[in-house]
Amino acid sequence: MLEINEIFGPTIQGEGKLIGTPSIFIRLSRCNMRCKGFNVNYKTPNGELKKSCDTYYAVDSAFKNEWQKLNSKEIIKVVSKLEANPKIDIVITGGEPLLYWQNDEFQKLLKYYVEKEHQVTIETNASLDIDFTEDYQKKVLFSMSVKLSNSLETKRKRINIDTIKKVFSETSNSYLKFVVNKSSIDEIEKEILDILKNIENYEVYLMPLGSTVDEINDNSKAVINMAIKNGFKYSDRLHIRIWDNKRGV
Repeated sequence: MLEINEIFGPTIQGEGKLIGTPSIFIRLSRCNMRCKGFNVNYKTPNGELKKSCDTYYAVDSAFKNEWQKLNSKEIIKVVSKLEANPKIDIVITGGEPLLYWQNDEFQKLLKYYVEKEHQVTIETNASLDIDFTEDYQKKVLFSMSVKLSNSLETKRKRINIDTIKKVFSETSNSYLKFVVNKSSIDEIEKEILDILKNIENYEVYLMPLGSTVDEINDNSKAVINMAIKNGFKYSDRLHIRIWDNKRGV
């Protein structure tokens, strides 16, 4: 069984390489990080105040009563009711989806959509060890949002060079995506360049930190300038600009 936080769409991919592409999202619950540095304030169902990333409801087990346990067939059935066209993109996000990489139901889900010729994206922090043992796994697009020091997670926990290199060597079109804020931009730039020293043939997108339009606007110009300076690509966050981080759109 897989722990599912939400399944929603059709909507558009709001960030990264396929920004603007019609997609259905399957959001898995649980994560191996908390990323308190992203500074999103929220309240748990019992009233406790915390800070985390903008998908705290899929990360914090305080919300587990909202999660469903579904197998791959049940997930496919839910998605089939949402499909706007038979080849709509499928985005598997979280939480951290790669916590389920060894789960048979997770692999059945990947295989089903790849063999049905959907573009399948896994949005991951790329910190966990994985192996590619099947051809269908190599057809998945990995959007690797590797966490930096601004997440307040330890370097040892968040950087897995072996996994990043393996994804680039085993798949086509996968890419790195870094969240950047202007207040620590020099440190972040150094961190990114240090990571890239150990990787070949990479593609990098920079994205402004923020869970509101005002926060994105505050960071975006500095992020764009950093992208231009280093030959990276800029990714906006369209879903926040349009829906202001509302869930399920």
